[in-house]
Amino acid sequence: MKFVKLNIPDVIVIEPDILGDARGFFFETYKKNEFAANGINVHFVQDNMSSSTKNVLRGLHYQLDPMAQGKLVRVVVGEVFDVAVDIRKGSPWYGKWVGQKLSAKNGRSMYVPPGFAHGFCVLSNDAVFHYKCTNYYSRENERGLLWNDSEVGIEWPVSGNEVVLSEKDKNAVGLSDIETNFIYT
Repeated sequence: MKFVKLNIPDVIVIEPDILGDARGFFFETYKKNEFAANGINVHFVQDNMSSSTKNVLRGLHYQLDPMAQGKLVRVVVGEVFDVAVDIRKGSPWYGKWVGQKLSAKNGRSMYVPPGFAHGFCVLSNDAVFHYKCTNYYSRENERGLLWNDSEVGIEWPVSGNEVVLSEKDKNAVGLSDIETNFIYT
């Protein structure tokens, strides 16, 4: 596996070594010792999967401490544009975002640590998205950052009138109004 730090170095893309032949392919998606050796020394406690159709945008979600979640995300079917926004007070990257195309074909994963709002937009007709989480889901600690907040300026690969959102995501707040208890250290 190759571990690539993005422009916000705490967000890491994992590129697997894909072994393919006439039968199909094989690759490792998680190996604790290699992850730890590359700065992702965490304990995962919950796995989630979602299924979505083209132009569905899920996010940008996060959970407050003490229920903050780190997420190792990947696509099992289809392709998405995956985004992480730094919401750690005092961070040199506060309000900045990084994005990456994740697909079943490229096999990439992305690690999004606690202190980031996370979301993705489906680029293929269908997508199945897998999350490994470092903490349990907590409805009372869940918050949302507005997907198209001009202060953050995410360059989504779909236009606003194409995006399919949940009511919760439509009602999320902008960066200047979010509740966050993350401090950059």
